[in-house]
Amino acid sequence: MTLRKVYAHLSCSDLDQSIRWFSAIFNRGPDARPMEGLAEWHHHETAGFQLFQNAKDAGHGTLTLIVGELEAERERLDGAGLSPGDVEAASYVKLIRLKDPDGNLVVLAQETAQPESEAAMPVAGFAGP
Repeated sequence: MTLRKVYAHLSCSDLDQSIRWFSAIFNRGPDARPMEGLAEWHHHETAGFQLFQNAKDAGHGTLTLIVGELEAERERLDGAGLSPGDVEAASYVKLIRLKDPDGNLVVLAQETAQPESEAAMPVAGFAGP
């Protein structure tokens, strides 16, 4: 399979409210509204984010965004009234956690060191060649 683009997706119960919240996260409004109940943000040529109004599934998702300057993003989001959590340290990243209006977890992370080679780690259930 040759992938051309990957979209992350979260469900929400109130699309207009969630668009306002994610517009603060991305520092801009959505790039497209391709169908009723859907908003999209396009990030470069290979990534995007979809927000879909689906109250039944809202609040059960996680979105992780890798950023360049975590402290600057935390300050910006705090200024926008989103109340990001404290900076946490992990094995090769530092991160902050936020909850969107439905309770979906949104994690912003910045790499602090090179992770172990993922190429050396087998994928669960796949032995490889």
